Parts: sequence; structure tokens; C-alpha cells
Amino acid sequence: MKVVTAIDSFKGSLTSIQAGQATQIGIQRVDPTIHVVVRPLADGGEGTVDALTSGMQGQLVTVEVTGPLGDPLECSYGIIPDSMTAVIEMSAAAGITLLPQEKRNPLYTTTFGVGQMIRHAIGQGCRHFIIGIGGSATNDGGVGMLQALGFDFLDQKGDKIPNGALGLHFLTGIGVDHVMSELAECTFRVACDVTNPLCGPEGCSAIYGPQKGATPEMVQDMDQWLRHYADLAGESLPQRAKSAESRDQRPLRKCKPSPSLADTPGAGAAGGMGFAFLAFLNASLESGIDIVLDETDLESEIKDADLVITGEGMLDRQTSMGKAPIGVARIARKYQKPVIAFAGAVTPDARACNAAGIDAFFPILRGVTSLADAMETETAMQNLSDTAEQVMRLWMLGHIMSVH
Repeated sequence: MKVVTAIDSFKGSLTSIQAGQATQIGIQRVDPTIHVVVRPLADGGEGTVDALTSGMQGQLVTVEVTGPLGDPLECSYGIIPDSMTAVIEMSAAAGITLLPQEKRNPLYTTTFGVGQMIRHAIGQGCRHFIIGIGGSATNDGGVGMLQALGFDFLDQKGDKIPNGALGLHFLTGIGVDHVMSELAECTFRVACDVTNPLCGPEGCSAIYGPQKGATPEMVQDMDQWLRHYADLAGESLPQRAKSAESRDQRPLRKCKPSPSLADTPGAGAAGGMGFAFLAFLNASLESGIDIVLDETDLESEIKDADLVITGEGMLDRQTSMGKAPIGVARIARKYQKPVIAFAGAVTPDARACNAAGIDAFFPILRGVTSLADAMETETAMQNLSDTAEQVMRLWMLGHIMSVH
């Protein structure tokens, strides 16, 4: 018998791989000969670097970069040696959680550190990139990142513009003379699960600017500056500034591309970083879970599985609306494989997950306890392995009865 596990992290408690290993322990208590395949699972957001790096025999690399307000910052990214793929979360270098509330101001926060991580990975030999761009503290259109990669963003005097969204106010020209030549060899798959355009009432400034510290006046200014930036990019990079419809890229959520890259769904992600990837780095914006499922080749394991197990920390109605476990269930349904899910907690509206492809789900809590105690790694591992064991015993009993 073959069982495939692909369980998202129980945030603050278990990593994706730990959850899979705990499940494996419980299953093999029932029958040590059961072949259990543990695969990492993430949705492109927090935890993706750890999940993919540990799950695909990669290594974490720590590098000092420029933080969102220009201070030195140590952050990590993953390298998967087999494919020389770098796995990066932009929030590690430019995330909103890096700043206390009183220091959040998108006029001055920069994505320069993200570009430094990419540059460092290129120096390590990486040419394939998986990048999650959620949780940013920035609204600079990804200009800081591009500057770190050698693009020149200049003011009227030909000097480098200041960091942050405020720098876009002074932008009059874009130069490519100093761009890293290795970028021509690189591919970028960008995990992006928002559909906001760069500008306008649904753009990054209007929708996400306030939570990053922007006043209404700042939102209006930043939106105008980003529009000007997009226009300049179209003039400076005519070979790249094409409709997404004419590009060989995977569509974001199958949305119909707009004529302008600035209007492409996802261009406004991470304060306009989505646009920077599209216009300057020829990247594809994709659903995070789709990238992870593809890169881990989960489908090839599910094809001949007898049972598929998935899950996450909290199973609820939101899970059914396309979160990572549903991505696993979607593949399993394609091959008519049964799917079981485990979760740290389950809400009443989680029944929607059954209609979305999860045949049965089980909370792993086994007694009255505090949240802090339940989330201790050792306790969660024990609870998950014990629950997996009992569910597997029921599964095996069902098989025995079906034979007779």
C-alpha cells in the first residue's frame, strides 16, 4: 500500500515536513510495510522557503541585506541543488512584520534587500527562482529590487532616485547599462495570489497602502507616481512591456490579461513588485499552491497512491476556497484517489471542504488543553501521529471488510 502525505505547516507548531513525518509514524505503527511518501506543502507565503528547502533536500543560505528602512538585516533563502533553484520570500527582506507600527511608512521603505537576495543566489549559480511576494512593507513598485540587480532609476540630474515610493516622484529615466548579464539566463516563478492591478481604485496604493502607514494624501500621490513609472517602463523597455496575452506565461487565476502590464492582475502585488517582475524580469505570476505542487511533482506520486493525506493548522471554510489542501485534493480527484485531512482545529463551516474534494477530515486534539500547550511541537507531533494511527486502523479495517 502507498500513502502520500502533503500537509501544510501548522503555523507556530509544526513545519510541513514535521507534519508529514508525524503522520508517517502513526501509519507505520499500524503496518510498517506501508510505503509512506512525505512531500512538502505550502501556498507560496510564509513557510514556503522552509517547506520546499527541507522537503527537496535543499539548504538554507543566510545573507546580510538592506532591510526595509535601510538598516542591515540578516535573512535566509533556500537553494535546491538538483535544479539550482532559489526559493525566496520577499517578506524576509522587506516584510511588514519587520517594522513596528510606528515605523511603517511606504514613502521610505524599500525592496532593495530582495534584489540583494536574488543577486546573491545568482552568484551561487542559481538561475531558476521561486519567489513569494506576500506581506510587504513597501510601495516602491519593486524599484529597490531592480536597483540591486543593476537597473538604473534616475532623476532629472541623472542621479539615483531615493529609496521608497517617494523616489518615484523624482523618476525621469530608466537605464539598463549596468543590469546583471546573468538575468538573461534566469526564470522567475512568482507566487502571487492577489489580482490587484498596479494603479487605480483597486491598485496597490489604494488597497494596501493604508495598512503600510499611508495617509489618504500619500495614497493619491503614490498612485500617480506608480502610473508615471509604468509609462516610463513601457517607453524604456519596449521589448518587454507587452501584453501578458502575447507572453509565454502562466495566467494568474486564469484572468484575462489586460493590454497594459500595469493593469495585469497581480501587477499591484507587494506594492507593485508584481509589475516589476512582469515588466523587467519576464516573470510569470502564478498561484502559489500551483507553483509548489508543480515544483514538488506531487502529481506523479499521487497517480499510483492508494490514499492521499493533507491538512493544515486550521481547517475552515476558507480552506475550501483554494488553500493548499484543496490544491492537493484537486490532483487526487483527477486520479479518483481518496483524500483525508488532519488539522490542529476544525470549525463548523469546514464541511465545505468535503464538497471541495476532501473526503473526510479529523482534528488532532485529543483532550482539553490550552492553546499554548497544544501548539508545542512535541505535543502536536504526538497528537498527529496518534490520530493518524487510529484513522489508518479504521482504513485498514474497511479494506479487510471489503475483501470479505
